[in-house]
Amino acid sequence: MSDPMRPRAALRTAVVWEVLQDALERRVEATGRQALDVLDTGGGSGNFAVPLARLGHRVTVVDPSPNALFALERRAAEAGVADRVRGVQGDVRGLFDVAERGGYDVVLCHGVLEYVDDPAEGVRNAVAALRPDGVLSLLAAGLGGAVLARALAGHFTEARQALDDPDGRWGTGDPVPRRFTADRLTALVEDAGLRVGAVHGVRVFADLVPGVLVDTEPGALDALLRLEAAAAEHAAFHSVATQLHVLGETQETPEA
Repeated sequence: MSDPMRPRAALRTAVVWEVLQDALERRVEATGRQALDVLDTGGGSGNFAVPLARLGHRVTVVDPSPNALFALERRAAEAGVADRVRGVQGDVRGLFDVAERGGYDVVLCHGVLEYVDDPAEGVRNAVAALRPDGVLSLLAAGLGGAVLARALAGHFTEARQALDDPDGRWGTGDPVPRRFTADRLTALVEDAGLRVGAVHGVRVFADLVPGVLVDTEPGALDALLRLEAAAAEHAAFHSVATQLHVLGETQETPEA
Protein backbone atom coordinates (compact mmCIF):
# COMPACT_ATOMS: atom_id res chain seq x y z
CA MET A 1 0.00 0.00 0.00
CA SER A 2 1.50 3.32 -0.98
CA ASP A 3 1.37 5.93 1.74
CA PRO A 4 -1.70 8.06 0.92
CA MET A 5 -0.95 10.89 3.33
CA ARG A 6 2.57 12.07 2.68
CA PRO A 7 4.44 14.10 3.46
CA ARG A 8 3.83 15.63 6.94
CA ALA A 9 0.71 13.77 8.04
CA ALA A 10 2.41 10.47 7.24
CA LEU A 11 4.29 10.80 10.52
CA ARG A 12 0.98 10.31 12.33
CA THR A 13 -0.33 7.43 10.24
CA ALA A 14 2.52 5.52 8.58
CA VAL A 15 2.83 2.80 11.22
CA VAL A 16 -0.90 2.07 11.22
CA TRP A 17 -1.01 1.96 7.41
CA GLU A 18 1.88 -0.50 7.35
CA VAL A 19 0.06 -2.84 9.73
CA LEU A 20 -3.21 -2.46 7.83
CA GLN A 21 -1.46 -3.22 4.56
CA ASP A 22 -0.33 -6.59 5.82
CA ALA A 23 -3.73 -7.37 7.37
CA LEU A 24 -5.64 -6.45 4.22
CA GLU A 25 -3.31 -8.44 1.99
CA ARG A 26 -3.71 -11.49 4.19
CA ARG A 27 -7.47 -11.18 4.16
CA VAL A 28 -7.53 -10.78 0.36
CA GLU A 29 -5.39 -13.90 -0.01
CA ALA A 30 -7.46 -15.88 2.49
CA THR A 31 -10.84 -14.93 1.03
CA GLY A 32 -9.87 -14.84 -2.64
CA ARG A 33 -11.73 -11.54 -2.91
CA GLN A 34 -9.91 -8.43 -4.08
CA ALA A 35 -12.59 -6.17 -2.57
CA LEU A 36 -13.11 -6.51 1.18
CA ASP A 37 -15.93 -5.11 3.27
CA VAL A 38 -14.54 -2.64 5.79
CA LEU A 39 -16.34 -0.91 8.67
CA ASP A 40 -14.74 2.28 9.95
CA THR A 41 -16.28 3.27 13.28
CA GLY A 42 -15.69 6.92 14.11
CA GLY A 43 -14.18 7.30 10.66
CA GLY A 44 -15.04 10.98 10.39
CA SER A 45 -14.13 12.65 7.13
CA GLY A 46 -12.44 9.56 5.71
CA ASN A 47 -8.74 9.78 6.57
CA PHE A 48 -8.61 6.01 6.32
CA ALA A 49 -11.84 5.21 4.48
CA VAL A 50 -11.07 7.08 1.27
CA PRO A 51 -7.57 5.61 0.78
CA LEU A 52 -8.98 2.15 1.51
CA ALA A 53 -11.65 2.70 -1.11
CA ARG A 54 -8.96 3.74 -3.57
CA LEU A 55 -7.53 0.26 -3.12
CA GLY A 56 -10.86 -1.15 -4.25
CA HIS A 57 -12.41 -2.02 -0.90
CA ARG A 58 -16.00 -1.22 0.12
CA VAL A 59 -16.02 0.99 3.21
CA THR A 60 -18.87 1.89 5.55
CA VAL A 61 -18.12 4.82 7.85
CA VAL A 62 -20.13 5.22 11.05
CA ASP A 63 -19.72 8.59 12.74
CA PRO A 64 -21.94 10.73 14.99
CA SER A 65 -21.04 14.01 13.28
CA PRO A 66 -23.14 15.07 10.27
CA ASN A 67 -20.48 17.62 9.35
CA ALA A 68 -17.80 14.93 9.24
CA LEU A 69 -20.02 12.72 7.09
CA PHE A 70 -20.66 15.61 4.70
CA ALA A 71 -16.90 16.12 4.40
CA LEU A 72 -16.51 12.37 3.84
CA GLU A 73 -19.02 12.44 0.99
CA ARG A 74 -17.25 15.35 -0.66
CA ARG A 75 -13.82 13.81 -0.18
CA ALA A 76 -14.90 10.45 -1.60
CA ALA A 77 -16.43 12.17 -4.64
CA GLU A 78 -13.26 14.15 -5.27
CA ALA A 79 -11.23 10.94 -5.07
CA GLY A 80 -13.55 9.16 -7.49
CA VAL A 81 -14.58 6.48 -4.98
CA ALA A 82 -18.07 7.65 -4.00
CA ASP A 83 -19.50 4.31 -5.13
CA ARG A 84 -17.30 2.45 -2.62
CA VAL A 85 -17.78 4.67 0.44
CA ARG A 86 -20.97 4.87 2.47
CA GLY A 87 -21.36 7.17 5.46
CA VAL A 88 -24.03 6.67 8.12
CA GLN A 89 -24.68 8.66 11.28
CA GLY A 90 -24.27 6.65 14.46
CA ASP A 91 -21.77 5.48 17.04
CA VAL A 92 -20.17 2.30 18.30
CA ARG A 93 -22.64 1.97 21.18
CA GLY A 94 -25.62 1.70 18.84
CA LEU A 95 -23.56 0.20 16.06
CA PHE A 96 -26.08 -2.36 14.88
CA ASP A 97 -28.76 0.22 14.38
CA VAL A 98 -26.81 1.30 11.31
CA ALA A 99 -24.34 -1.50 10.51
CA GLU A 100 -24.59 -5.22 9.88
CA ARG A 101 -23.68 -7.63 12.64
CA GLY A 102 -21.05 -10.09 11.41
CA GLY A 103 -20.86 -8.44 8.01
CA TYR A 104 -17.30 -7.12 7.69
CA ASP A 105 -13.86 -8.51 6.93
CA VAL A 106 -12.09 -5.65 8.71
CA VAL A 107 -13.29 -3.23 11.38
CA LEU A 108 -11.42 -0.03 12.18
CA CYS A 109 -11.97 1.47 15.63
CA HIS A 110 -9.65 4.47 15.63
CA GLY A 111 -9.92 7.30 18.12
CA VAL A 112 -13.19 5.97 19.53
CA LEU A 113 -12.50 4.30 22.87
CA GLU A 114 -11.21 7.53 24.38
CA TYR A 115 -14.69 9.05 24.16
CA VAL A 116 -17.20 6.25 24.80
CA ASP A 117 -18.73 5.63 28.22
CA ASP A 118 -17.85 1.93 28.17
CA PRO A 119 -14.72 1.00 26.18
CA ALA A 120 -15.30 -2.73 26.75
CA GLU A 121 -18.75 -2.47 25.19
CA GLY A 122 -17.28 -0.55 22.27
CA VAL A 123 -14.73 -3.27 21.59
CA ARG A 124 -17.33 -6.02 21.93
CA ASN A 125 -19.56 -4.31 19.39
CA ALA A 126 -16.66 -3.82 16.98
CA VAL A 127 -15.79 -7.50 17.30
CA ALA A 128 -19.43 -8.54 16.79
CA ALA A 129 -19.39 -6.72 13.45
CA LEU A 130 -16.62 -9.00 12.16
CA ARG A 131 -17.04 -12.04 9.97
CA PRO A 132 -15.71 -15.33 11.39
CA ASP A 133 -12.20 -14.69 10.07
CA GLY A 134 -12.12 -10.93 10.51
CA VAL A 135 -9.54 -8.42 11.72
CA LEU A 136 -9.93 -5.52 14.16
CA SER A 137 -7.70 -2.46 13.92
CA LEU A 138 -7.83 -0.60 17.24
CA LEU A 139 -6.12 2.77 17.74
CA ALA A 140 -6.34 4.76 20.98
CA ALA A 141 -4.52 7.46 22.92
CA GLY A 142 -1.56 6.26 24.96
CA LEU A 143 -1.09 7.25 28.59
CA GLY A 144 2.70 7.44 28.55
CA GLY A 145 2.86 9.79 25.58
CA ALA A 146 0.61 12.31 27.33
CA VAL A 147 2.64 12.17 30.55
CA LEU A 148 5.87 12.68 28.62
CA ALA A 149 4.45 15.55 26.57
CA ARG A 150 3.21 17.44 29.64
CA ALA A 151 6.54 16.95 31.41
CA LEU A 152 8.59 18.16 28.43
CA ALA A 153 6.36 21.22 28.22
CA GLY A 154 7.22 22.02 31.83
CA HIS A 155 3.80 21.08 33.22
CA PHE A 156 5.11 18.68 35.84
CA THR A 157 2.08 18.73 38.11
CA GLU A 158 -0.19 17.91 35.18
CA ALA A 159 2.17 15.14 34.09
CA ARG A 160 1.98 13.60 37.56
CA GLN A 161 -1.79 13.97 37.60
CA ALA A 162 -2.11 12.14 34.27
CA LEU A 163 0.16 9.41 35.57
CA ASP A 164 -1.96 8.90 38.68
CA ASP A 165 -5.42 9.45 37.21
CA PRO A 166 -7.40 6.25 36.42
CA ASP A 167 -8.32 7.66 33.01
CA GLY A 168 -4.95 9.24 32.31
CA ARG A 169 -6.24 12.83 32.34
CA TRP A 170 -3.94 15.70 33.25
CA GLY A 171 -6.68 18.08 34.42
CA THR A 172 -10.12 19.52 33.80
CA GLY A 173 -8.89 21.21 30.64
CA ASP A 174 -7.71 17.94 29.12
CA PRO A 175 -9.62 17.41 25.86
CA VAL A 176 -9.13 13.63 25.93
CA PRO A 177 -11.50 11.86 28.37
CA ARG A 178 -9.50 8.63 28.59
CA ARG A 179 -6.10 7.17 27.73
CA PHE A 180 -4.79 3.63 27.72
CA THR A 181 -1.76 1.50 28.40
CA ALA A 182 -0.85 -1.31 26.03
CA ASP A 183 -1.83 -3.86 28.67
CA ARG A 184 -5.28 -2.35 29.07
CA LEU A 185 -5.94 -2.25 25.34
CA THR A 186 -4.79 -5.80 24.74
CA ALA A 187 -6.93 -6.99 27.65
CA LEU A 188 -9.99 -5.35 26.08
CA VAL A 189 -9.29 -7.11 22.79
CA GLU A 190 -8.70 -10.49 24.40
CA ASP A 191 -11.74 -10.18 26.66
CA ALA A 192 -13.83 -9.60 23.53
CA GLY A 193 -12.67 -12.96 22.18
CA LEU A 194 -9.92 -11.96 19.75
CA ARG A 195 -6.30 -12.98 19.57
CA VAL A 196 -3.83 -10.08 19.68
CA GLY A 197 -1.86 -10.26 16.47
CA ALA A 198 0.35 -7.21 16.99
CA VAL A 199 0.84 -4.17 19.21
CA HIS A 200 2.57 -1.03 17.96
CA GLY A 201 3.46 2.32 19.43
CA VAL A 202 2.36 5.18 17.16
CA ARG A 203 3.88 8.66 17.13
CA VAL A 204 6.69 7.76 19.49
CA PHE A 205 8.86 10.65 18.28
CA ALA A 206 6.71 12.56 15.78
CA ASP A 207 5.00 14.76 18.36
CA LEU A 208 8.26 15.56 20.14
CA VAL A 209 10.47 16.52 17.19
CA PRO A 210 10.20 20.22 16.20
CA GLY A 211 8.25 20.57 12.97
CA VAL A 212 10.74 23.03 11.53
CA LEU A 213 13.44 20.35 11.70
CA VAL A 214 11.36 17.82 9.83
CA ASP A 215 10.20 20.32 7.21
CA THR A 216 13.57 21.96 6.45
CA GLU A 217 16.28 19.34 6.95
CA PRO A 218 16.86 17.32 3.76
CA GLY A 219 15.92 13.70 4.30
CA ALA A 220 14.69 14.31 7.85
CA LEU A 221 11.11 13.23 7.19
CA ASP A 222 12.07 9.91 5.62
CA ALA A 223 14.61 9.23 8.38
CA LEU A 224 12.02 9.98 11.05
CA LEU A 225 9.48 7.74 9.34
CA ARG A 226 11.99 4.89 9.35
CA LEU A 227 12.76 5.52 13.01
CA GLU A 228 9.05 5.52 13.90
CA ALA A 229 8.55 2.23 12.06
CA ALA A 230 11.51 0.61 13.81
CA ALA A 231 10.55 1.84 17.29
CA ALA A 232 6.87 0.95 16.89
CA GLU A 233 7.50 -2.77 17.27
CA HIS A 234 9.61 -2.47 20.42
CA ALA A 235 7.60 -2.94 23.60
CA ALA A 236 9.91 -0.54 25.42
CA PHE A 237 8.54 2.34 23.34
CA HIS A 238 4.88 1.46 23.81
CA SER A 239 4.96 3.18 27.18
CA VAL A 240 5.86 6.56 25.66
CA ALA A 241 3.85 6.49 22.44
CA THR A 242 1.20 9.13 21.81
CA GLN A 243 -1.09 6.41 20.46
CA LEU A 244 -1.24 2.64 20.66
CA HIS A 245 -2.35 0.35 17.86
CA VAL A 246 -3.58 -3.18 18.48
CA LEU A 247 -4.42 -5.63 15.73
CA GLY A 248 -6.96 -8.21 16.87
CA GLU A 249 -7.68 -11.36 14.91
CA THR A 250 -10.45 -13.89 15.33
CA GLN A 251 -9.49 -17.04 17.15
CA GLU A 252 -8.82 -20.08 15.01
CA THR A 253 -11.37 -22.82 15.57
CA PRO A 254 -9.65 -26.10 16.51
CA GLU A 255 -10.24 -28.91 14.08
CA ALA A 256 -12.42 -31.74 15.37
